[in-house]
Amino acid sequence: MAGGAPLTTLWTEVNRFGQTADYSRALKSLNKILQDDKDDVTALHCKVVCLVHGGSFKEALNVIHTHSKVLSSDVIAFEKAYCEYRLNRIESALRTIEAVDQRTDKLKELYAQVLYRLERYEDCLTVYRDLIRNSQDDYEEERKTNLSAVVAALSTCEHSYPEDLGLPETSYELCYNAACTLIGEGKLSEAMNKLQKAEELCRQSFSEDTDINDEEIDAELAIIHAQMAYVMQLQGRNDDAVQLYNQVIKLKPSDVGLLAVTANNIITLNKDQNVFDSKKKVKLTNAEGVEHKLTHRQLQAIEVNKALLAMHTNQADQCRKLTSSLQKQDPMTPLPVLIQAAQMCREKQHTKAIELLEDFLEHHPENEVELKMTVAQLYLVQGHVTKACDILRSIDEKTNKLGMVSALVTMYSHEEDIDSAIEIFCQTIQWYQEHQPNTPAHLLLVREAANFKLKYGRQKEAISDLEQLWRQNSADVRTLAQLISAYSLVDPEKAKILSKHLPSLEAMSFKVDVDALENSHGATYIRKKAGKVAGEIQPNERGQGDIKKKKKKKRGKLPKNHDPKVTPDPERWLPMRERSYYRGRKKGKKKELIGKGTQGATSSGTSELDASKTVNSPPTSPRPGIAASVAASSNIVPPRQQKPSAASKKKQQQKKKKGGKGGW
Repeated sequence: MAGGAPLTTLWTEVNRFGQTADYSRALKSLNKILQDDKDDVTALHCKVVCLVHGGSFKEALNVIHTHSKVLSSDVIAFEKAYCEYRLNRIESALRTIEAVDQRTDKLKELYAQVLYRLERYEDCLTVYRDLIRNSQDDYEEERKTNLSAVVAALSTCEHSYPEDLGLPETSYELCYNAACTLIGEGKLSEAMNKLQKAEELCRQSFSEDTDINDEEIDAELAIIHAQMAYVMQLQGRNDDAVQLYNQVIKLKPSDVGLLAVTANNIITLNKDQNVFDSKKKVKLTNAEGVEHKLTHRQLQAIEVNKALLAMHTNQADQCRKLTSSLQKQDPMTPLPVLIQAAQMCREKQHTKAIELLEDFLEHHPENEVELKMTVAQLYLVQGHVTKACDILRSIDEKTNKLGMVSALVTMYSHEEDIDSAIEIFCQTIQWYQEHQPNTPAHLLLVREAANFKLKYGRQKEAISDLEQLWRQNSADVRTLAQLISAYSLVDPEKAKILSKHLPSLEAMSFKVDVDALENSHGATYIRKKAGKVAGEIQPNERGQGDIKKKKKKKRGKLPKNHDPKVTPDPERWLPMRERSYYRGRKKGKKKELIGKGTQGATSSGTSELDASKTVNSPPTSPRPGIAASVAASSNIVPPRQQKPSAASKKKQQQKKKKGGKGGW
């Protein structure tokens, strides 16, 4: 008896409540059974199952640990591993499953899920393929959906592309996972088509259910739309991507992982612009439970973007804190150190940034390309071009790349170190001669080296390069001309011998349409066309308004006082000051006005003083000696030689007194 009721009755209740999924009432009956026998294995197992169905995973684990002697791993392994999995104790769940020798199908299903959460995609793929091959039940489509998700994760996260598994695309989940696989392979256009197909399948599948409204359908489509926006972002359609990302956020989906990824992608598109919006979006990445929804790679990318946002918003302490946390999580990655160096450069501490990068490089030489390139850039910012060149030349992996050669030659040319630039050319050409002879890259290097040497007057050194090019292509007239030009300064006789290989003038002539060339855009000189014969009418002259009439030249206007009998002054075109007869203006020259003369002077003599009114007045443009003779022959006393009267003296004294004290 258990609480007054027989055990058979209690077990009948447990069975009935289990079939109706009334686990809370079934749990009460089980507790009554366990009052009589607390170590009843069947009752304990059923209690754990009821607690799991009720979502009480911690209580279920407590029951398992309390009765660990009775509930062996073979009996309760699945329930224990499932509780640990739901409590995000993934490593513990893995140990629980691996401790079981004979795994059932449901335990294998859970094992595959645990491996997926641990990002062991290759092992997960093996488990799912074994399940699909050896099981026949109603869950085959779900297993294929999970298998396609594993393939997509391999493609996007590890860039591993397994063989085609022949998975169907009958559901929108399968179609969505196929699109993710194509994104990992870089086939963006095909991925967009798959996503559009997945959207159509999703709408069709929910259109048949009348209990689901449009808002619920949009919420289900949110993950597809977010992936579409990501494809647009990869294609460079940033405006369309931002618009679609914001639509997803406005829906407020329940998946915190989806919200975090969408907000992070908007932050990456904003970069150092629209910082206020980025600060709002970054809060969505801090939601509770995000760390259990995203992969390690996704979480690291979000933390990196947080650090970059802190740097762009001048939050130096926050930036250093985030980068230090990133470095502790993954000491091998150079990205946190590069962000710290960038923050130091914003604070004008370039020397400390270089020391930080060199210290990290010493302990992690596998990242030398990124770090040394950054150090070289910092040296260039400080103006140490030679040090930057030395750093770049020490990168063995990039030494013989064409881009590296171009950068080094440019910097050495800037420093006027032509010998070092030529040395770079010679070393690279020798490497290509040994490993990739006569390839397009090799011949391009030889030509650029020859042009560089000719530019800086090293004709003798350029001859060997030009001869090599000419041997490769004897029909190259341009190379032959350069070779002859170089030899003409070093060995004229050799130049004469080579000039015999030049083609004749007839062979060199090209059929050129001179008129078309002159009428082309950018022509600086246009040959004048021959004039038309009088009376000749061209067929396209009539009816065209673009032919301008010839304008008649107008005769220049003559001055009003022009006298054709008088010879014009030959110096009339010169300014008055530059003429030979100009003597300058006399100061104080008086006009014939009353009250403008010297004090005491009378206006009666003004007409007599006007030399132009005398009989012997000189012409309009007199010769220099005439005016002097007329002025000398006059008997009139000049105004400055006249004696002022007494009245005028008194007036002058009175004017002086009016000045006041302290006047100038």
